[in-house]
Amino acid sequence: QVQLVESGGGSVQAGGSLRLSCAAAEYNIFEHCLGWFRQAPEKEREGVATLRPVIWNTYYSDNVKGRFSISRNNVNRTVDLQMRDLKPEDSAMYYCASGAGLSTVAGRLVCGVDPQSYRYWGQGTQVAVSS
Repeated sequence: QVQLVESGGGSVQAGGSLRLSCAAAEYNIFEHCLGWFRQAPEKEREGVATLRPVIWNTYYSDNVKGRFSISRNNVNRTVDLQMRDLKPEDSAMYYCASGAGLSTVAGRLVCGVDPQSYRYWGQGTQVAVSS
């Protein structure tokens, strides 16, 4: 059973930064699509950023582009989500997920952002941004 574990969530003020990490035991997350998703209360789960293995191209949703950055951390063997200039609307439970296939988004072949396509999920880490 693949287990993904998120860490790094917390409470910050608007404009602040957080770095989330996703780790997995007995599963090489660098060999599979890795996506970060978030879900706020009474809202649907949305894809925030994805990282495609081997060529390491990325996808970002429009509402985080330029503020969030997804990357592999070779030292810790994690996939991290660096979040900067956080806004209250970024407040949500953040999940990492893996095991999806590729999708064509805006003409690029990337790891998709459809939650239904991801096989493995972590338990989530809470991010709260106050104004």
